[in-house]
Amino acid sequence: MTLVLHTKVLLIENDQRAAESVCAALAKTEDGSFDVEWVRQLSEGLTRVCNKGIAAILLNLGLPDSQGIETFDKLFKAACGIPILILGENVSEGIAKLAVGRGAQDYLLPDHLEYSLARALRNAIERRAVNDALYIERERALVTLKSIGDAVLSTDISGKVTYLNPVAQTMTGWGQDEAVGRPLSEVFKIIDGTTRKTARDPMEMAVEQDKTVGLTANCILIRRDGLESAIEDSAAPIHDREGGLVGAVIVFHDVSDARARSLEMTHLAQHDFLTNLPNRMVVNDHISHSISLARRYRRNIALLFVDLDRFKSVNDSFGHATGDKLLQLVSRRLLAAVRASDTVSRRGGDEFVVLLSEIARASDAATSAQKIVDSLGLPYNVDGHNVRIDCSIGISIYPEDGADVETLIKNADAAMYCAKEKGRNNVQFFKATTDVSAARRATP
Repeated sequence: MTLVLHTKVLLIENDQRAAESVCAALAKTEDGSFDVEWVRQLSEGLTRVCNKGIAAILLNLGLPDSQGIETFDKLFKAACGIPILILGENVSEGIAKLAVGRGAQDYLLPDHLEYSLARALRNAIERRAVNDALYIERERALVTLKSIGDAVLSTDISGKVTYLNPVAQTMTGWGQDEAVGRPLSEVFKIIDGTTRKTARDPMEMAVEQDKTVGLTANCILIRRDGLESAIEDSAAPIHDREGGLVGAVIVFHDVSDARARSLEMTHLAQHDFLTNLPNRMVVNDHISHSISLARRYRRNIALLFVDLDRFKSVNDSFGHATGDKLLQLVSRRLLAAVRASDTVSRRGGDEFVVLLSEIARASDAATSAQKIVDSLGLPYNVDGHNVRIDCSIGISIYPEDGADVETLIKNADAAMYCAKEKGRNNVQFFKATTDVSAARRATP
């Protein structure tokens, strides 16, 4: 580091001969960079330090107005980090070393001034500059860590916590002073959100693999008071100058809201907005899966296509809001009429599809369908209106009436239109002779 020309050095020395020796030693430097300002008493030195501009201080501890180690203590307190070197003339080496132990940069013996004084001053000023730069960098890093929205937690190589930023303190429930020195597993308690088992230590993985690693998927952080929050992010190893591993840093953030929104969006994409029943996409997947199982285990499944009779008259008489509430009540009765292993889906409008995931014989499907007819036929109280609605149901059976999703639905739909042709409010099985297009034309 190159010194700025005319670096101001404050000399606090009562002995004129000693002061002249110091000035002479510094005057002999090749670049003539030192500008010495000489005062005789500590009080004068304290006043001068307060006026700023001093790069280093040379101090004799034996002054007219102050003696011994107290002289250094008073100056050190006022100097605000300015490097202080002790002049050893008329001062015991023990006192000089005590001053170094309390913060002085060095002490200089009188017979070494000529060749060591300038070097000692340069070293002291350079150390001050480096320390200032490191302090600024450290403060900048701390301000950044305190300001960011993510939680930051670091450990040493043994897995003991060394730092938590304010966000990490809030999320873990541990204060900085309480957490430092404790095992990571005690402060950063994480579990798998699905299995509820303890998740693997991310610091351990980062150190073991010597690279940045992601936290366990679906990770849950358990705060000190037991509150749980979903988290995401990563852990990375920390290296020293030689590249050796000295610890790890974990950066994480709360994704509870984001995960809840994602689940909500997924649910909305898979369910009917009015009845909250699975939509076409979901029920088609369920039917496909049931067909695969039925094929493997040589068993039957049934598909019921349910259509409300004369639903349009409800909308015309009471309004669409009442009609929507009636559809919600119908969906609840449908769910109550089937097994938990079965699937009820709203196909659209006033049409519903019911998957009976396993039946022993076709008559079982007929029994379930009649149960639905009887249940839906009971009166409803909607917005103070006494409403009655019937339904027509068509049934298709796997594998007799179709070996794929599309065929089973199409044939159950055809059977439902046959039920409407036969006077509505009844159940019909699909027959291969059914004319689907004719049935639809005849029954609006």
